[in-house]
Amino acid sequence: MFPLSVCMIAKNEEIHIEECLRRLAPYGFEIVLTDTGSTDRTLAVAEKYTDRIFHFDWCNDFSAARNFCMEKASHDLILSLDCDEFIEKIDPTALLHCMESCPDAVGRILIRSRFTKDGRTTFDQTRVSRLADRRRFCFTGAVHEQLTNRRSPDLPNKIYDAPVTILHVGYDLSNDAMREKCRRNIALLTAELDTQGPDPYLYCQLGLSYRRLGENEKACESFDAGLSLDVDPSLDYVRTMVESYGYTLLDLKRNREALGLSSLYEAFAVRADFVFLMGLVYMNNGLFDKAVAEFKKSTTMTEFSVEGVNTYLAYYNMGVILECTGRTDEARAAYKKCGSYAPALNRLKNLP
Repeated sequence: MFPLSVCMIAKNEEIHIEECLRRLAPYGFEIVLTDTGSTDRTLAVAEKYTDRIFHFDWCNDFSAARNFCMEKASHDLILSLDCDEFIEKIDPTALLHCMESCPDAVGRILIRSRFTKDGRTTFDQTRVSRLADRRRFCFTGAVHEQLTNRRSPDLPNKIYDAPVTILHVGYDLSNDAMREKCRRNIALLTAELDTQGPDPYLYCQLGLSYRRLGENEKACESFDAGLSLDVDPSLDYVRTMVESYGYTLLDLKRNREALGLSSLYEAFAVRADFVFLMGLVYMNNGLFDKAVAEFKKSTTMTEFSVEGVNTYLAYYNMGVILECTGRTDEARAAYKKCGSYAPALNRLKNLP
């Protein structure tokens, strides 16, 4: 058996768990499942793939459940997954080498989240810390839990990028299910903030939950609170918080206020998402030449989170501005670079 345990917690995951476990099965990893009270076929499906199934009394604490699950594993090297996360790519040999050569570091896996926006399936991606030696690391935080060094919990973790890519399908939930999940997370995050005091990561997650509910005023307040604290611009969640804050300001039509993000340009224009956002900010403020310059710059960048910000979405917005300012030939060229993106194809049809 490969000396790695995949640890998962579950509750009523019959929709996703079969595909998750089916993709894991060929690799020979030990699969350890901790169930927190399923009443559907989750356990029946899981039993086809593993006999390492345990029960945990739910206590509104995801870290407690994950740490319990890790304790039940046969191996010290742990990969933590959710039932709605499916293996897309993995190099087991390289993975083992990484974990054995960096025992005091945490491995970040690439998670590609699938969701539907404006009737189109798209993806965003981020690296999340999920690989660790349980002797050195444990989970902390009641919700949106994070791996923390047992001996030095206040110090940032050493990290490495692990050769693992995951497809996350959890955002495919129905509107009612997604709203219920967000409300649950908001309650847990608020309780944790009340208990431990201000924390930028918790404010970020709180803002994202409110944003998914369409409650943009509350989202904006949460992002404001998080960004008022001491944050590290190199951290993925901080970049996400700044970008989400910008989109929230635009959604609230606070366009002039969003221009203030230009003061953060040097620190955050390291991936296409922020540069694309600044293009939108300038576009919404009528600064069209600046907007086109930012969209054009984003197409030269390789690091991104949301699919399209350095390709078809950037070219499309460039095309719209160029078309509306009478530069039809340049607009046509921009639209053609959007590939099969339907809005661009429709614009092309209507160009003279």
